[in-house]
Amino acid sequence: MTGPTGATDAAALARRYGLSKSSVRPPLGSYLHELWSRRQFVVSYAAARTYAMYAGARLGSIWQVLTPLLNAAVYYLAFGVLLGTKNGIDNYVAFLLSGIFVFTFTQRCMTEGSRSLALNLSLIRTLHFPRATLPLAYVLNELNQMLVSLGILFVVVGFTDGPAWSWLLVVPAMLLQVMFNIGITLVFARIGTFVSDITQLLPFVTRTWLYASGIFFSLPAKLNQVDAPGWVIQVLAFNPISAYIDIIRRSLLEEHEPNQLPHAWSIAIVWSFVMLASGFWYFWQAEDRYGRG
Repeated sequence: MTGPTGATDAAALARRYGLSKSSVRPPLGSYLHELWSRRQFVVSYAAARTYAMYAGARLGSIWQVLTPLLNAAVYYLAFGVLLGTKNGIDNYVAFLLSGIFVFTFTQRCMTEGSRSLALNLSLIRTLHFPRATLPLAYVLNELNQMLVSLGILFVVVGFTDGPAWSWLLVVPAMLLQVMFNIGITLVFARIGTFVSDITQLLPFVTRTWLYASGIFFSLPAKLNQVDAPGWVIQVLAFNPISAYIDIIRRSLLEEHEPNQLPHAWSIAIVWSFVMLASGFWYFWQAEDRYGRG
């Protein structure tokens, strides 16, 4: 059957036998339930990506340890030694590592997540499943790398300052950052699906964010050196990455206490819940449009 009449008859026939469009966005509650039922797929897909990432390298998964260390060495040489940002900061190696690891976790979630749907169009067009499973798998993949990086950080701090009970605060701090990363990854996964140029723009955005997040120096100490008004520190403290870096540093480094950002825990908590909820809602709104075209 062809034409409007044929289309109407087909729709009536579909309703008669309880058929529905496969691309219809499910209710939010049903979507969350279906997403939870696919949790094993998320874990398996993330593990497969981690394996594939290093499968062709001669050193294999050792690069999970070498990559963050080499990045830290480059930044230490460029900023700590050449620009002298390590002056006045005790245990600068741990200070720098904590900033780089926290920032890189969010940065890679954003950049990799922005391509998570575009790189899996064949899978999306072939199978029916909650599309959010793909960005979540990318976040889980980056969390695996972050845990390796944290292990390195614990070793460094253990040798330099010794272990402390405050290390336990790293667990809620990481949980908050994971929540934030899931939300922002879902946002950029949707944007990256419909605006392919975002992958070209993101490196410039994240590089600017890098320099404004207090990774290479203490924001309060640096601003006090130039007699910046107190409200400037308050504004910069609302940077979510600065807040996550600060609560990790105060959990691990006792000498960081005098230069901590104000209200960092409160700001981190608010950002985490707001970004997780808004990011998930934003992604779910376009669920029936992914894979078209």
